[in-house]
Amino acid sequence: MAAQQSIYRKNFSLIIAFLILISATFIVALFIAYGLTSTYVENEFSSKKIDVLEQTMKPYNDFFSNRIPEITYYQGYLDSTSAAKYSGTVFSDYPFVRRIIFYDVSIGSSTPPQKGLGVNINSIYEYWRRKDQTMAGIKKPIPESHIDFTSMSAKLNSFVAFADTSREPTQDEKFRTFYDIQPEKITYLNIPRREEVKRYREIQKGVAQPSEYKQNMLTFILNQHALKVVNTHPELYKNIYLRPVVYDPLDNSVNKITTEVPLTGGFADYKLYFSSPLDYLTAETNRRFMPIAAMVLLIYIFLVLIGWLIYRNLNVNMKLFKLQYDFINNLTHEFKTPISVIKIAGSNLRGDSNLSERQLKHYGKILDEEADKLNDLMTKLLSFTQIENKSISIKREEVNLEDFTKGYIDTFRIKYPDFKLDYKIDKVTNFYTDPVLLGSVFQNLMENAYKYSNPRQREMHIKIAQGKRNNILFSFKDKGIGIAREEMENIFKKFYRIENQYNQDGSVGLGLAFCKELVNFMNGEITVNSKVNEGSEFIVTLPYVSAE
Repeated sequence: MAAQQSIYRKNFSLIIAFLILISATFIVALFIAYGLTSTYVENEFSSKKIDVLEQTMKPYNDFFSNRIPEITYYQGYLDSTSAAKYSGTVFSDYPFVRRIIFYDVSIGSSTPPQKGLGVNINSIYEYWRRKDQTMAGIKKPIPESHIDFTSMSAKLNSFVAFADTSREPTQDEKFRTFYDIQPEKITYLNIPRREEVKRYREIQKGVAQPSEYKQNMLTFILNQHALKVVNTHPELYKNIYLRPVVYDPLDNSVNKITTEVPLTGGFADYKLYFSSPLDYLTAETNRRFMPIAAMVLLIYIFLVLIGWLIYRNLNVNMKLFKLQYDFINNLTHEFKTPISVIKIAGSNLRGDSNLSERQLKHYGKILDEEADKLNDLMTKLLSFTQIENKSISIKREEVNLEDFTKGYIDTFRIKYPDFKLDYKIDKVTNFYTDPVLLGSVFQNLMENAYKYSNPRQREMHIKIAQGKRNNILFSFKDKGIGIAREEMENIFKKFYRIENQYNQDGSVGLGLAFCKELVNFMNGEITVNSKVNEGSEFIVTLPYVSAE
């Protein structure tokens, strides 16, 4: 037995080591996962600002790429009325456009005549949005010098002088010539057609007759404060500000994380400034970490479950080994005792001394009783095996319950005179069953009641009654030592024995297991109600088949 316990402890230690290992792995995995999640959130804080920039600048990019080039569709014939209408739609769709200045420009030979392409301003109109969101406009006087106009005029002269009129100008050529982007201001000159560029070049070179061509130039004054900041990642950025590029915050707190990205185009002198407290990002890290932690926990639980199943299997195997070991020991004892008694009795009978008739009868009785014990044990083992292997069949016969029960009670009264037995049969007389199998149930339950009872309280009451659902109930109630609650689920297991003072002389643990197999074989069930030191009640339920 010491060797068995050593094996058990060694395997149990292995399970404990396994649990410690996966627990440590689980904790390390959580720390690593949290660290990686925290690093990932910090990296996103630095990289996702591009998404905010794209969404914030989306209206501006649409305005720059689509709405401004619409001026070219007018081919220079945009007047003050149509310019006002165009400005109204721009103010409505793009709140960051504060003012629009419209230049009605003519192109031809200079007045007075001079070499080169003459570019002149005919009139200037300015449009703006009032506080009530209505539009206002005014015609402005033409100044003697105008920086924006002079710059665009020089670009146009250079383009006309060197343009390849055999093809359309590239986007880069258009951008460099017809756009002038400055902080909070964009100036645009409508793009002439190739035929017009050819005419402009002839005029520029003085080989064409003087004539006048219409061009339109517009200057858009921008308001960066009207640009709507779109926070596409509120989980990362708590505060987003629009600040000048030269902005340097005075507050450099270690409890805050910041980043920035410059705007483009007409807002190039401004940047988006992102700021979040560290605990804000910690909350986001925790939110993202929860699913990962749950997954790691599931893996951990799965591994613990595997460990528990291994341990349970090991425990069951060890218990089964112990049961089998005890079964062999007890079975050996059960066989050895009768065989020893038979051998002693046989030796006395073969002895030289003459035995009296009384001695001969005594030894004959001993031989007969011990042979019955061996026969009963062998019969029980054989029957158990046959029932488990389904190698026998139920032989139904009509059984009179009154006679059947009384017969067993009379037999036990003779066998055990100190065993108090009584019975009651309620509203049922005959039914069809296998009397041998039913008799084995009666015999085992009655033997157990006598064996596991205090010598002064050896009594049993048997009750037979019609049950529900066309069943018949057999109740065997004794006043024995009872069964502890923790033993209830094990008493019907093969080779299982409850350790107590009443089975110290040996038991193979087959009695109740044999009863359960018999009842199940007869398509019934057996249950038990018991209290320690008060007694037990075994209830056998069998399908009722009447004799009619």
